[in-house]
Amino acid sequence: MKKSAIAAYFFVVLLSTSCAQNSNSGAKTPKSVDFTAEIVVEGIQNPWGMAFLPDGAILITEKAGQLLLYKDGKTIKIEGLPDIYVRGQGGLMDVELHPDYPKNGWIYLTYASPEGIGKGGNTALMRAKLDGNRLLDSQLLYKGVPNTSRGQHFGSRIVFDDEGFLYFSIGDRGNRDVNPQDISEDGGKIYRLHDDGRVPNDNPFVGEKGAKEAIFSYGHRNPQGLAKHPETGRIWAHEHGPRGGDEINIIGKGKNYGWPVITYGINYSGTKITNETSRPSMEQPIYQWTPSIAPCGMTFVTSDKYPGWKGNLLVGSLSFQYLERLVLENDKVVYREKLLDGMGRLRNVNQAPDGFIYVGIEGKGIYRLVPK
Repeated sequence: MKKSAIAAYFFVVLLSTSCAQNSNSGAKTPKSVDFTAEIVVEGIQNPWGMAFLPDGAILITEKAGQLLLYKDGKTIKIEGLPDIYVRGQGGLMDVELHPDYPKNGWIYLTYASPEGIGKGGNTALMRAKLDGNRLLDSQLLYKGVPNTSRGQHFGSRIVFDDEGFLYFSIGDRGNRDVNPQDISEDGGKIYRLHDDGRVPNDNPFVGEKGAKEAIFSYGHRNPQGLAKHPETGRIWAHEHGPRGGDEINIIGKGKNYGWPVITYGINYSGTKITNETSRPSMEQPIYQWTPSIAPCGMTFVTSDKYPGWKGNLLVGSLSFQYLERLVLENDKVVYREKLLDGMGRLRNVNQAPDGFIYVGIEGKGIYRLVPK
């Protein structure tokens, strides 16, 4: 890795709102921010997740199965990972620190695990502590079942809420006709646990016969974005639709988000999945993208470093290769802006403790957005 940062200036390009649902055409156009995108960590093929340590170091997950630590211009490989099932969209995925990390040292990871019965793998959640360049005290907190050799829809993001509960996502694993709508099956769900893996007593399906009690919400397709709203504390998620119908949702206890019974998307072949886009018993997204942008990574801007961006939502696009800024009013999208247009498949976006926005771009690495 090079120690010197390479800066490249990118003009902000407005994204057409002609296909934007819930947009307010009468809203005043928000100000853009001029910035440079500076490379911080080079040469990472798929920087799936990142977490910022108190000493300024960055933990980075490489989907192919490496956990990297970047500090003082150097990148080292962390040892002690479990066996990881790398196939299709699966591998080593998200990384998150415990909210009280300086005191307890817990690091959380999601990954595709081959552990358990059956060929292939499924999404797992673990925690461990970092000692030098090695993970110690590893604990498996949750493992989706059954294993399958399908390579799609593993999820998976991790976020903590203001009460210390841990949320993580598992996609429908390519089995849309069973997993998302069945609370006795893993997949197509967002889960809630205590930080040590225990199921909270007030989870919505605790005590229900046959239910996976860790489930918090269901009816999801492939959620690859989770973020806590900085003011309300509620958990927001986005997920991939099929061809069209990517969604942003505010996650509610025991709520059903409809997949595949209702959707704004269609099959990749162009045929219909369903004629329904709504049902009284199912939640509507606060926003949906058609055509699909393939969203991945999500963060709310709380920093004062980007004038005019505070309270905005940033989302990465894989298919169209840009960073999207969404301006919100009363939990509705009123304005969209395209940033870093054409720079690459944007896998992750995160705001660091220093207030700067960092993005992970496939085949390139980690960039920091520095306002001019």
